[in-house]
Amino acid sequence: MNKTIAIIPARGGSKRLPNKNLKIFNAVPLVVHSINYAKENGIQKIIVTTDDFKTKEIALKNGVEVIDRPEELATDISPTIDALKHALETLDETFDTVILLQPTNPLRPKNLLKEALHKFEEDNYDSLMTVSRNRQKFGKIKNHKFEPFNYKIGQRSQDLEPLYFENGLLYIIKSSVIKTGKIIGEHHFPFIVEHPFTRVDIDTKDDFEYAEYLLTKYKNIE
Repeated sequence: MNKTIAIIPARGGSKRLPNKNLKIFNAVPLVVHSINYAKENGIQKIIVTTDDFKTKEIALKNGVEVIDRPEELATDISPTIDALKHALETLDETFDTVILLQPTNPLRPKNLLKEALHKFEEDNYDSLMTVSRNRQKFGKIKNHKFEPFNYKIGQRSQDLEPLYFENGLLYIIKSSVIKTGKIIGEHHFPFIVEHPFTRVDIDTKDDFEYAEYLLTKYKNIE
């Protein structure tokens, strides 16, 4: 039987939005939204990996396990993969599949995880991440001149070549891939999500306020 674990990385330091994982969003701390999302989707094993005492306290009060993350794995430049590897190596149990839920994405479509997990398991992927279509016209500035990157001047937006961005809503990865130091495996699936919540990834005060706006506007959307 495939054993699945949800890991929520929530370090304490944040320069652009201090203590962002503890900020109250829709009546509960930001990190709790990812905890609740995992619970609502029937994930039995949920852990929070953190270096922050207050985050640990909140996670424990919400009935999930906590792994104390070493300071060297909780810096501004520490990659998420290091926290995931440390978590798996610290646990007494072994798991086949890891669901990565970032606290900075508190808004997720209700059925997204079940649909993504079904796709992941059905086709035996090594990894899966959610992506969304970009509809902006991008360009580069070289020698003080603007050079279109994904379009030609005068081209209609609806005729752009499809480009996609990593929206951060969720990742599903085989533990064996994480142990090699990667989040994306060779047999990977980009799960396309078109939903207002894909626009939310909280790193600044403006991001937080925009998330509050979307929550109010789309509170009844699934």
